[in-house]
Amino acid sequence: MAEIINCVQAASDIREKIKEKTSLSGITPVLAAVRVGADPSDLAYERGIKNTFEKAGMEVRVFELDENISQQQLEEKYMQINSDPSIHSILLFRPLPSGLDERPLAAMTDPAKDADCMSPVNWAKLVMGDDSAVCPCTAEAVVRILDFANTDINGANAVIIGRSQVIGKPLGLMLLKRNATVTWCHSRTKDISLQCRNADILVSACGRARMIGEDIARVISSGCTAIDVGMNFEGGKMCGDFDFEAVEPYAGKITTVPGGVGSMTNTILALHTAQAALPGIDILS
Repeated sequence: MAEIINCVQAASDIREKIKEKTSLSGITPVLAAVRVGADPSDLAYERGIKNTFEKAGMEVRVFELDENISQQQLEEKYMQINSDPSIHSILLFRPLPSGLDERPLAAMTDPAKDADCMSPVNWAKLVMGDDSAVCPCTAEAVVRILDFANTDINGANAVIIGRSQVIGKPLGLMLLKRNATVTWCHSRTKDISLQCRNADILVSACGRARMIGEDIARVISSGCTAIDVGMNFEGGKMCGDFDFEAVEPYAGKITTVPGGVGSMTNTILALHTAQAALPGIDILS
């Protein structure tokens, strides 16, 4: 039986350190959340962010823009928010509505205010292994969870199922920097179970409910840490990419959905905002 990783506790520990450091500084870190339209998933994400930031003693300013806004108007408004000295970090809700292009916004994002590795500058730093890079929140959440679970990344065989710009690719780069041997799998991988053989770390971020079952789980290394990043819905209930009952008997440690990586992601967003507001201060020391 696998050990369930308490991601909620891991996130709470980080929030308490953020709250302590910001309280001592007398500065309230401020995140600008830029939302175009009112998509229900964006609204749910926004509520989660507000709740996390409130627990950490921080502020979220929501900038709701009309879904019919023009590209030029969007860029002008975004630059205005980006240039506001009272705002420490900025998060653009993506994807944008049809007809709007996020790439110019990414290019104009101040790297020091970039909350979720949208800026090409931070992406370049990530690729180069620069410690000053602001990493994507979910990818960093996975690494923080591995550390919380005392999983040895150094020299580990890490298999990532998913190659997205926001999770799979950056996570692989982060683990590679920590000396893991990284294998990326994706929709065109011919035999995923073969690639997962002897995985010490298995991360699924493919977005397909219960895709990872016993056929894959039975070939992973004994004691493997299995991280489920998936957030899917079946019959109105949230579930992950893992068939939990099939994977859990083979894993040494495992996350759940809900109560797993999602619990940490918004906390990493808060951490990035605190780091932007208090440069030079080690928030987690």
